[in-house]
Amino acid sequence: MKILLKGFLIFMAMLQSCNEAPWLSGNVQMDEEGGRKPMIYVVRPQKLSDIGQSFVGQILDSTEVDANGNFQFESALPYKEPTLLQLVIQKQGEKYPNKLSNENPETDNYVPLIYVPGTTIVFNADASKFQGSFGFENPSEPNKALMQLRDIRSEGYSQLQKQLKTLSGDENLLEREKAVHEYQSKIMEFANTTDDVLPSLMAFRWVNVSGDYERIPEFVSEMSEKWNTSNSDNEWVKELTSMADKSKLPILIGDKVPELLFPMQNGGQLSLKDLLTENKLVLLDVWASWCAPCRVENRNVLVPLWEKYHNKGFQIMAYGLESSDKAWNNAIEKDGAQRWLHASHLTGDQNPCMDALRIRTIPANFLLDANGNVLAKNLHAGELTQFVEQYFN
Repeated sequence: MKILLKGFLIFMAMLQSCNEAPWLSGNVQMDEEGGRKPMIYVVRPQKLSDIGQSFVGQILDSTEVDANGNFQFESALPYKEPTLLQLVIQKQGEKYPNKLSNENPETDNYVPLIYVPGTTIVFNADASKFQGSFGFENPSEPNKALMQLRDIRSEGYSQLQKQLKTLSGDENLLEREKAVHEYQSKIMEFANTTDDVLPSLMAFRWVNVSGDYERIPEFVSEMSEKWNTSNSDNEWVKELTSMADKSKLPILIGDKVPELLFPMQNGGQLSLKDLLTENKLVLLDVWASWCAPCRVENRNVLVPLWEKYHNKGFQIMAYGLESSDKAWNNAIEKDGAQRWLHASHLTGDQNPCMDALRIRTIPANFLLDANGNVLAKNLHAGELTQFVEQYFN
């Protein structure tokens, strides 16, 4: 009797397993030219910094796409909490299943999805436009948020490419950077406003897949503060918190600039403290004689600002990333920049000033009040002029 009962229970368990719907199924329309393998891989980023990165994601499973484009994953996943995964499709001949492309949000070969235990996901996409075309049938709220994020990113990227086509040349570097920041801002807004941690962290990574947040450290700090209040035990939030450590980020707006001692052009030294005491508003400008947009800004923006507001308490301290005293002095004279203060350690981009500010990219600037607090930073052209005008008027 016991043997019969045991056999019956095993049979019922097998029957139930056969009747369970696959946790993920769907249809991928394969391209007629056969550029993609008819294979879908499930890849798990194990760290926040792994999202969107090649060769680091854990390969969990794979399945073949049949002649009609249908596929399914039946093996249950071991996760008890919502988990962000990546579905990946590869080009013919690619031997690494977890190689991810980040060239164009329309055609990139991976798609984020959020697995929730006990639920099923139905997925559809076009193989040739995998990331740009994906969708979920009756999606959960987190997966619906991922589709919204995809739309924001795709639209922003398309607009960015149109802008960049008109902004070639070194002299337009700052305009290109501004266009990129506008594109990033739309994704950052999504990250800051969504109520679900995993779509928010996906957006965090898509702001800059390479992980370069030097120009937007305030965003890193805000994200860490946001999710530490509700998800402090999440391993990815812990990683984000480590990234947001102020010692690892450039000086933030609202921070106080550390004490600096400037080696001046005339051979003397000047402390930041003394400079601030004598002026109401100081522009600490980090530039170089070889930096084309820096030179344009000297002539077109800084000269007019200094002439108009210096007598009202506006001063410029220009720190040069120079190794040639001759090139430095020639640039100052040609730009008409001898009006304001200049300093350099003449050690190129390896210098105490950039180390103290924790920056590596120029042009960079910081607008400081009399107490050394950063009121604004990295403002250029009309934005810089408007800030100074409003400050004094």
